[in-house]
Amino acid sequence: MIILAIESSCDETSAAVLVDGDMRSNVIAAQLIHEQYGGVVPELASRAHQQHIWPVVERALADASVAKTDLSAVAFTRGPGLLGSLLVGASFAKALALGLAIPLIEVNHMQAHVLAHFIDDPERPEKPNFPFLCLTVSGGHTQIVRVDGPLAMHVIGQTMDDAVGEAFDKSAKLLGLPYPGGPLIDKYAAEGNPLAYRFPMSEMPDLNFSFSGIKTAILYFLRQQTKDNPDFIQQHLPDICASIQYTLIQMLLTKLKRAVRETGITQIAIAGGVSANRGLRTALNQLGQEQDWQIFIPRFEYCTDNAAMIAMAAKFKFEQGDFVDQTVSPLPRLSF
Repeated sequence: MIILAIESSCDETSAAVLVDGDMRSNVIAAQLIHEQYGGVVPELASRAHQQHIWPVVERALADASVAKTDLSAVAFTRGPGLLGSLLVGASFAKALALGLAIPLIEVNHMQAHVLAHFIDDPERPEKPNFPFLCLTVSGGHTQIVRVDGPLAMHVIGQTMDDAVGEAFDKSAKLLGLPYPGGPLIDKYAAEGNPLAYRFPMSEMPDLNFSFSGIKTAILYFLRQQTKDNPDFIQQHLPDICASIQYTLIQMLLTKLKRAVRETGITQIAIAGGVSANRGLRTALNQLGQEQDWQIFIPRFEYCTDNAAMIAMAAKFKFEQGDFVDQTVSPLPRLSF
């Protein structure tokens, strides 16, 4: 079973090759052009995917020592994501599968983030057992997912407005930090006092989240402080970042604790781009020790968007013969 997987949901073009469960390659091409605009520009992203996709696929095949004619199937991200970006990956995958007369596999991007935990990794050999809970956190999504099997997942809590990754990036923009600002907040937070400033945590029913209110609170806080002291941000940046990060992480973990109480499941995983946040990883590990949970955290390479996770999801679909035909099209708002 040799699967070529393609990921193009946002601003990373990635290709990976999985050979009988062994991840032979995982190539990622980032798009730096968005930095000057303070966020991802969809049209520029799709153009960059067109430029990157063939070189990235060639490199992935070469790194894996696999020829196109060796492939058993081609997998691609169907959604969710930016329509133009998804179209590039889907069109390429469909054409390649058609030309080689091999099966085509569509993958849900968010399910793939969860299944990244099943990539064989010598650094993290342990894998979660079913059922487990996965906190999936990224720039576009914040969800608590109950995972009963590789292809049996149910969202039991999610954000009702903005995702936590967006809250990180918008807060960073308010602080004058360049895009992407989330990692910079994480960096400065390591040097600051997380209790220096208090921000309100939104209350939502059940296991759902809301992050729009905290963004507004941070905006008003900074306006007031800089009105009294124009150099306030520069003088207190580590403390501000630490306080923002602490509040966002507590909002996530509070709901996660409730999910554990309601389900009785104590195997906990995190996934998605924000799972690369060191503050979140540390806080989750500490909470796991306090609550006697078993914690699973993927390595950084498999947190952000990558094709290895698409390949892993495709493996489970391949084993069940879950293929699609050439009429398949991207779904930007694809859900579970």
